[in-house]
Amino acid sequence: MSGTMNKQSILRQLLAVRPIDPVESAGKSRLKQVLSAPALVAIGLGATIGSGIFVLTGTVAALHAGPAITLSLLIAAIGGGLAALCYSEFAAFLPVPGSAYSYTYATLGEAIAWFIGWNLLLEYAISASAVAVSWSAYVVSLLGDAHIHLPPALVNAPLGLDAHDHLIATGAIINVPAVLIIAAMTWLLYVGVRWSAGANTIMVSLKVAIIVIVVVAGLSYVDTSNWKPYVPANTGAFGHFGFSGVLQGAAIIFFSYVGFDTASTTALEARNPQRDLPIGIIGALLISAVLYVAMSSIMTGMVPYQKLDSDAPVAVVLDAHPQLAWLSWFVKVGVIAGMTSVILTSLLGQPRILLSMADDGLLPKAMSRCHPRYKTPHVSTVITGVGAALIAAVFPLDVLADLISIGILLAFAVVCLGVLVLRKTRPDAYRPFRVPWAPFTCVLGTVWCLGMTLFLSNGTWIRLVVWTAIGMSIYAFYGFRHSRLRQ
Repeated sequence: MSGTMNKQSILRQLLAVRPIDPVESAGKSRLKQVLSAPALVAIGLGATIGSGIFVLTGTVAALHAGPAITLSLLIAAIGGGLAALCYSEFAAFLPVPGSAYSYTYATLGEAIAWFIGWNLLLEYAISASAVAVSWSAYVVSLLGDAHIHLPPALVNAPLGLDAHDHLIATGAIINVPAVLIIAAMTWLLYVGVRWSAGANTIMVSLKVAIIVIVVVAGLSYVDTSNWKPYVPANTGAFGHFGFSGVLQGAAIIFFSYVGFDTASTTALEARNPQRDLPIGIIGALLISAVLYVAMSSIMTGMVPYQKLDSDAPVAVVLDAHPQLAWLSWFVKVGVIAGMTSVILTSLLGQPRILLSMADDGLLPKAMSRCHPRYKTPHVSTVITGVGAALIAAVFPLDVLADLISIGILLAFAVVCLGVLVLRKTRPDAYRPFRVPWAPFTCVLGTVWCLGMTLFLSNGTWIRLVVWTAIGMSIYAFYGFRHSRLRQ
């Protein structure tokens, strides 16, 4: 009998909820409150418009969806939109830097919050790493145009995937450009969010302008025969074209829409989080979805989709049309600047989640320290930068993209579910923003996001299980014992 009671006691502790007073949390900020609504939209776009539009659209079109990449993007955008509405309610109600981790802690309990927080750490670190790998490919291409050729062993990942989705050695040593750009962005974030946000806004403006220029200039070179068949016939393997390819493409490219999560992590640095966070979250998603669909339509119309399997597909499209040679160098520079902003904003989000988890006692207290002069979570920023640099140095893009998608899909599903729980547990609480048609929207968002995880590769699930096992071991031996809520 006592054994049963002990098990019930442990279960209650694992599912213990830490209610958060939004007013109290916002008032105890150790960070500078300098971000306006436009800055939050720019941060969301900075984290969103990057490898997804400049790299993954080409890879997904070439290997999974063909011209129906636009359909994959719309499917992913619907799931992202449902999650964005739920994020907006949470972000306005609980303006805290922990994003989905803090929202889950307030609704579904500590153990589930740890699972989500641990996977968000994976998402942010690998997102920065994945974009750094793409950034490296575009820099190498640009340098090649200037007849500067770097040793292949120093600009490629030493690990890759074979035809059976197994890791193999490529013969390269390290991806040096990817490591250097992460180091530079880490330093910028270390010295202050105001400088980081200003630099990000400039880079976002540049890359949005370039996307619009490419779309307008490319319209004259679209060959509609490249769009036929819109959904190429399945090759006989699941996920390789056909409708299963469209769905797998949506699951992979979902990573392209995760930027609004970054905006929510800056809650304590927003001037008016209750009003501005929903604007930043929803605005970033809507603008990025329109740009993604327009750009992918032009790319698959200008060249056959089979040619887009490249780390720099936009360069491939422009190189295929000599008449647009004048645009190629300008676009490559803009793409590099745009990817730089994605790396910057990805590295912005993770330290703030680490700060929240450390504040709750689930991680060492040192990770919650803020710099006395710069008012930034400097310890967590350095840890994030080092981890992301190591990942970018070793792994290729195709390994990293799947891992990001599965982590964020699970986080989004839990946030959608959490809104329903909070509506039940605190029905009368003031909500500056409310999810429309909440039961339907939240349930559909949960099912949509969980459903997309089923179309990711088996290798992705195996890597998720390994990552989760590592995380739960840390929680069992440290987080559970040091939890501030439990103490």
